[in-house]
Amino acid sequence: MVITRDWDGASYDRISGPMEKMGLEVLDRLNLAGDETVLDAGCGSGRITAALLERLPRGRVIAVDAAPAMIEAARARLGDAPNLDLRVADLSMLSLGGVRCDAILSTATFHWIPDHPGLFRRLRASLRDGGRMAAQCGGLGNIDTIHAAAAAVAAERPYAPHLAGWHGPWNFRHPDDVRDDLLAAGFREARCRLVPRAVTPDDPREWFRTIVLGSHVQRLPADLRDPFVDAVLDRMPRPVIVDYVRLDIDAVA
Repeated sequence: MVITRDWDGASYDRISGPMEKMGLEVLDRLNLAGDETVLDAGCGSGRITAALLERLPRGRVIAVDAAPAMIEAARARLGDAPNLDLRVADLSMLSLGGVRCDAILSTATFHWIPDHPGLFRRLRASLRDGGRMAAQCGGLGNIDTIHAAAAAVAAERPYAPHLAGWHGPWNFRHPDDVRDDLLAAGFREARCRLVPRAVTPDDPREWFRTIVLGSHVQRLPADLRDPFVDAVLDRMPRPVIVDYVRLDIDAVA
């Protein structure tokens, strides 16, 4: 299994209220009857999974995440719900053992996976004919301001030996290209669009360290991690705004 990065599941759960709000809007697009089997593809700490379970009193949720810390946080939040199957799994190699879901929900996940054509083939194989997918991830232009500030700091000593020339694991794409990949993977309908969604975090330092700079931080020695985050924050305009651009995806198998 390939995991792009480790996560602090407890920290993410504590600060991810704005991500939850965006995720609930994606969930609303599924229009569930309550008896479906739904794949939560990249469940994180389980905030959206909890809402999904409430909407499936007669259904089932298969919730997967590549980060064990996220699954641990989700288990702590959700307990042992009888209609919940929590799994550590890499979506790019996903296999549900012959289970075909009625729907797929995914929030803030696909941009961590480099091979979108392969990902979409795996997701299509896990979805019954006529099943629906509602997803949202980072799209073209996502957090450009933060990445520019981080690149400037990364070029300086003492960070350059660890970060110079590194372009990160992110896959922020144009909606037309994603739509083409979905159709090529076997989805019969696909609609994709970019939506700017700026967030002003209550605790910018924790937000940067845990979420938007987490991949940078993990490449640094422990004694350089907090100074790097502070140096990037010093380059940001005030108030600190996270310039998210979300890619909304709606597809039918």
